Amino acid sequence: IALREDIMTKTSKDGASTRRRFLRTAAAGAAATVAAPTIALAQGPISMRWQSTWPAKDIFHEYALDYAKKVNDMTGGDLKIEVLPAGAVVPAFGLLDAVSKGTLDGGHGVLAYHYGKQNALALWGSGPGYAMDANMLLAWHRYGGGRELLEKLYASIGANVVSFPYGPMPTQPLGWYKKPMTKVEDFQGLKFRTVGISIDVFTGLGAAVNALPGGEIVSAMDRGLLDAAEFNNATSDRVLGFPDVSKICMLQSYDQNAEQFEILFNKTKFDALPEKMRAIIANAVDAAGQDMAWKAIDRYSRDYEELQTKDKVKFYKTPDTILQKQLEVFDQVAEKKSAENPLFKEIIESQLAFAKRATQWEQDTVVSRRMAYTHYFGPNAKKKS
Repeated sequence: IALREDIMTKTSKDGASTRRRFLRTAAAGAAATVAAPTIALAQGPISMRWQSTWPAKDIFHEYALDYAKKVNDMTGGDLKIEVLPAGAVVPAFGLLDAVSKGTLDGGHGVLAYHYGKQNALALWGSGPGYAMDANMLLAWHRYGGGRELLEKLYASIGANVVSFPYGPMPTQPLGWYKKPMTKVEDFQGLKFRTVGISIDVFTGLGAAVNALPGGEIVSAMDRGLLDAAEFNNATSDRVLGFPDVSKICMLQSYDQNAEQFEILFNKTKFDALPEKMRAIIANAVDAAGQDMAWKAIDRYSRDYEELQTKDKVKFYKTPDTILQKQLEVFDQVAEKKSAENPLFKEIIESQLAFAKRATQWEQDTVVSRRMAYTHYFGPNAKKKS
């Protein structure tokens, strides 16, 4: 009995000692928790210097500013992204290297601009998208394995970056020309500007291709260094001055049917951010992408109208014979590059598998809007008050 009472007394004392140690540790932890925000505030907000690949006057640079504002607002100013225009720190095509090395903390551009580093990167936008539009290609990226493949691509070239494709672009025009393009033979010897896999497609059509950043195209056309060029949309094309050097624009093309933008972060700097801030950045990508799509509908349609009424531009639909030839040439290019680059082949196969399912669903379920457009706005439509 005496032995049992001694053990119970010792256990009680040890328990009390243990409780005292626990309370002291908890109090210290609570103090540290309270102190942490004070330390963070004392350090001040985190600043990031970015560059876009667009001139300051282009709506694309505006999209970059829109994204930065969303992040800045959502973090309450704890993260401040400053976005500079193309050329402020590095040339447009130098963005990937600058972000990877930490010369810039991040940037805004398109994956096709990295074509020279790893040609498979251009599959996020260059080409027909296997009947997918840009939003469907982003669905593949998010849910069909594209995100993991993009990480493999960047790892293959040692790029120290975190990439967020976003912002689905509408189908881009065939481009601006001196005369309407009526047949494939019209491309023979044409000095033409494009980027990404479109370089190979237009070369296959017979053009002599020169890849230039957006801000350099119009001056090159004005000096006769280019006969024709494509860029992107009515708003960008108008503000960059295309109507000053051409009055002919061909609409619809498969060379860049499903492109989107890219938000880049230096991976070292991104990984060092608090988890909550990384979550805000990722969710701001989705918010900015949808907002960009809405803004594009408003602005592009308005400028498309004004290009015709104010700038006297003539728009023509690209003939089906040219569109069909683009598909055939793209298939040849894709086959050649797949044989040379295993990652290119892996991405193509992944896109094809996703596109077959997704486009079948879309073609079967989404009603064509052409009939409704003709009903309300066609030549025989009743005038609405």
